[in-house]
Amino acid sequence: MTKAMTPKSVKTPMFAKIAAVLVAGLMATGVAVASGGGGLHEANVRLDDTASLQRGAKLFFNYCSGCHSLQYLRYQRMAEDLGLDPKDVEQNLMFAGGKIGERAINHMPADEAAAWFGKAPPDLSLEARAKGSDWVYSYLKSFYLDPSRPLGWNNTVFANASMPNVLWELQGIQTAVMKPAAAGQEPVIEKLEIHTPGRQTPAQFDQTVRDITAFLQYAGEPAALQREAMGVWVLLYLAFFTLIAYLLKREYWKDVH
Repeated sequence: MTKAMTPKSVKTPMFAKIAAVLVAGLMATGVAVASGGGGLHEANVRLDDTASLQRGAKLFFNYCSGCHSLQYLRYQRMAEDLGLDPKDVEQNLMFAGGKIGERAINHMPADEAAAWFGKAPPDLSLEARAKGSDWVYSYLKSFYLDPSRPLGWNNTVFANASMPNVLWELQGIQTAVMKPAAAGQEPVIEKLEIHTPGRQTPAQFDQTVRDITAFLQYAGEPAALQREAMGVWVLLYLAFFTLIAYLLKREYWKDVH
């Protein structure tokens, strides 16, 4: 007569406990950072919104590519990922000419750019990945008129940035409202107000900046579109594999009681 086998209790290895604690700590830290936000606005960009990415590409190459490059992104790859006609990209987004297979590099001489702006404008390929989409979104919304600066503009997210507000015609001109300063203290900006309206309403400008931010987030990792689409199939495969494993386990253990 066969004795029934009783599964033994399995002790959790110490390294697994430590790993669980570390993961929990990292998750808690991430939640704390996200909830704090550092005074940034939430971008709420979506890489699955192809229309937003297309608008963002158009806005970037019309307003930003005069100074900034995307050296890790090729026009051909962008056209394929965003569903754009390569001929339209060549005619409407490649202002410096070139071929569709080339990278989106700005040809402004670095020495002249440094003389004009104080430093050469940086490449923006990894800007959204390095600083986060909320930072980019908030930065583009936070320019204000500052006659004390060489270019006439300042920014509450990145103070004394060597960059003019290239979107001022759309947003309008913002001015800073200062908090009353205590004796011996420097005045602090309380908020920004639209002094001269632009061509867009605040809601329209928010969408404009969100589109640019979404495009920069895509440019930082073009493979993210394919990775996220593939992720659905991976999860379905894992669910199917889990079902098979469960049925196999039941078949092996059905006589063990």
